Amino acid sequence: MTLLETIVKVSSNQGPDDLSSEFPTVLNPDFSLLKAKNESPNLASLVSPITGWQLSKADRVVFGHAKDFCNGLSRKLKNTNKFNKEAFVESLRAFLEKVRVSAGISIAVDKNDPAYTCVMMENLGFLMGKKLTGLVLEACLAFELWQLLSSMITVSGIIDSSFYPNLVLNLVSKRRSDLIVLCIKQAPDLKSTELFCILKYFLCPPGDSLETMVSVRCELEEQGKLSIKHVKDTKLNGEKLQLARDAAVLLMLALDGFSDPELCLHYLLASPNIDEAILSFSISKLNGQELTSMITYLGKWLRKYERFPQAIPCPRAASLFGLSACNWVPKLEDVIKHASLLLDENFSSLVLHTEFHEELRSMANAVSSLTAEARLCALTANVVETILKEDNPGVV
Repeated sequence: MTLLETIVKVSSNQGPDDLSSEFPTVLNPDFSLLKAKNESPNLASLVSPITGWQLSKADRVVFGHAKDFCNGLSRKLKNTNKFNKEAFVESLRAFLEKVRVSAGISIAVDKNDPAYTCVMMENLGFLMGKKLTGLVLEACLAFELWQLLSSMITVSGIIDSSFYPNLVLNLVSKRRSDLIVLCIKQAPDLKSTELFCILKYFLCPPGDSLETMVSVRCELEEQGKLSIKHVKDTKLNGEKLQLARDAAVLLMLALDGFSDPELCLHYLLASPNIDEAILSFSISKLNGQELTSMITYLGKWLRKYERFPQAIPCPRAASLFGLSACNWVPKLEDVIKHASLLLDENFSSLVLHTEFHEELRSMANAVSSLTAEARLCALTANVVETILKEDNPGVV
């Protein structure tokens, strides 16, 4: 039997989902116990069987806790009338504490601290396994434990891509705009169903969704205030001061003149994880009112960049000043890409309906201005390059 055939045979016995559900991770595998199964192995064989593999004692205890809690939680969630929020949080805290002790992990947090459960989840959630993670997510949604759910979404390794489709749709139904934005920021990829759902939700938001959108604005406003504080810092000079000014201009662009739902759309436009083909398909399914909102939103961005050509991306401001919002401001190329997709997928609708014409003309004027400026910059760059070559013939 070849090495490939051996691997295929072993893989077919138990799928990766089963393994990840039962054994979320191996903490301390003991390789010293491994030994050859045959005293005189066949040297011509590609594979020599071994024995002695076993999980460490700590691993077995942790997995036992996870399995017991998973089975109990699965039963209790079938009847939430007899299982309330307080009972779930108490059982989850007890489980996480058992895991912490068994794994030998030290976490500096007071049990009386309101953030105790979230901190424990952030440090120990990766040990739960796929099946238990799904049940905990289900409980968080059922009991509306939004802070705990936020911790699970934020920490890499707790929620994988298979959870996001149902998670996003449930958050839309619960009107949790802030957590939807968090999903956009954290999800490795979003499929067409949830992407279309998010677009419809932010372009024509239900009336009861605005409350959680305000928190997204508040977060951006705090970042904007922080950028202004750095600009006024007399200790900054040179490159750092210029970076602070660029960040302040960029965040000003992202805030001024945009409604709360439009602020949430910033994250969708700026996300590097959105597949263009899926985005194109989602845009093609928008109705007339949603198209109007999308055109208006993109038009605002084009006019902003036309008016403030000095606005440039500031990725370094996130690490240097803690201005993470700078990474989620759509760049000019992001805006143009989405505008192109919108026109490509809905051209006939936009041409035949006169209500779109005025906004399209305004966008066309902004694009013409930006294009002319780009040509001027290119010409200037060519002139500078020519002068440098004439002054320094050896410079290429």
